[in-house]
Amino acid sequence: MKLFCDEMLIKLGRWLKMAGYDTFIARHGMSDRQNLQQARDENRCLITRDRKLMEFRNATATVVLLESNSMDQCLEEVTRKIHINWLKRPFSRCLNCNTLLVAVNEEYCRQLPGSMKTTVSDINYCPVCKQLFWEGGHVRRMRHQLEYFNALFGERTVED
Repeated sequence: MKLFCDEMLIKLGRWLKMAGYDTFIARHGMSDRQNLQQARDENRCLITRDRKLMEFRNATATVVLLESNSMDQCLEEVTRKIHINWLKRPFSRCLNCNTLLVAVNEEYCRQLPGSMKTTVSDINYCPVCKQLFWEGGHVRRMRHQLEYFNALFGERTVED
């Protein structure tokens, strides 16, 4: 399942990426028509709070309209409407560009600072933007939050 969050739902989109979902987040200033067209072109489910998107022809085939205002309510609603499993594949995607992360190879590990080599395991990087990702305190806190979402909203399983 490929997702698309409009500009109103940037934070939700980041949480979906953290959970492992292929999630595009609309760029600032994209029109409703552009959002809908890109979602259709890329076979993505467009998640929005913008009721006007539902006025486009055949929008219901692509758009999931969230009625909620608060982040917690949006999380619950999107979980229910498209059956999100918040522990799908946590931290498997780059939070910047949405690319699947890959494990750092040995050659790359040799280039890391000595303290990182000895204190951090399971280092991943984005092959597109070259950013490194590892299980630090911030990731542990985010993982706790994803576990909380699953516990609070009910565990769901989704096939891609």
